[in-house]
Amino acid sequence: MPWPHWIRHRSRQQGLVGLPARPAPTPAPAPGATPALEAPLLQVDGVSIDYRTHERVVRATHRVSFDVHAGDRFVLLGASGCGKSTLLKAVAGFIAPSEGEIRLQGRAVTQPGPDRVVVFQEFDQLPPWKTVRENVAFPLLASRTCGRAEAAERAALYLEKVGLSRFADVHPHQLSGGMKQRVAIARALAMQPQVLLMDEPFAALDALTRRRMQEELLGLWDEFRFTLIFVTHSIEEALVVGNRIAILSPHPGRLRAEINSHAFGLHSLGGSALQATARRIHGLLFEGQDTPSAEPAATPVPGSVEADAAALARGPRPAAGHSALPFRISV
Repeated sequence: MPWPHWIRHRSRQQGLVGLPARPAPTPAPAPGATPALEAPLLQVDGVSIDYRTHERVVRATHRVSFDVHAGDRFVLLGASGCGKSTLLKAVAGFIAPSEGEIRLQGRAVTQPGPDRVVVFQEFDQLPPWKTVRENVAFPLLASRTCGRAEAAERAALYLEKVGLSRFADVHPHQLSGGMKQRVAIARALAMQPQVLLMDEPFAALDALTRRRMQEELLGLWDEFRFTLIFVTHSIEEALVVGNRIAILSPHPGRLRAEINSHAFGLHSLGGSALQATARRIHGLLFEGQDTPSAEPAATPVPGSVEADAAALARGPRPAAGHSALPFRISV
């Protein structure tokens, strides 16, 4: 389903945002009729991905299946090396599955396209010779999505939405890491893709900037209700950003469980319910692994699954009867 709520233009008389006309209301079903279920926007069906070398074949993901509906904030969560970024690249069309199929609106994904835009983790994803404004407008022009006038309008609009209008004419080297990521997000949103793909976009930011970026992303989603697939290895970030979470097992990545996380958000930080859920998720992530040895463990990377687990271990245990969650365990 295309994005019907994206802002298309500004009123030339008043400088106000123009909204598209509302679609006609869907007629109510006949009495006694079974309401039709909305088809998923994106389907990942039994996808395995292999990396081939001269010596062997390494399997990154094994028969992963899930559906993403329009407006979902779908999170792929797992420890480093579980194949979640590889899976995201396959959805983007950069990697072909070795087994299974990825379908967008029922059509097989075989190559990259403007209907799927990726925001990467690296800060150097912006061409350094282009200004901020030119960086946002460039993919619109390169893909011939729109003409120069509309590209300029979209660039101005989305830079305003991410709070960077005053920096439209500077170059990326003059921006902080968080500001560069805002430009990358504005560039992706200006393309109005059917699915926005984000590959650990805040992992390299400091803790305060990372929290601010999470707030801004959720604010943008509240306004535009875009469909998001978000990769992270932080349990807390998955619960805050996502409304559905797919938990991938360690290498090779298999879908271990899906969690409905609608109840959580930035307001849940520090709460006992979020901590209890995070402990359950950690158990699912590392289920079946050997108990660690008595040797002292290395200091975990901040924001990682391991760091979240260490922090949660110091918190209060969940009360009896409050550990059950709406899991859908995969076979």
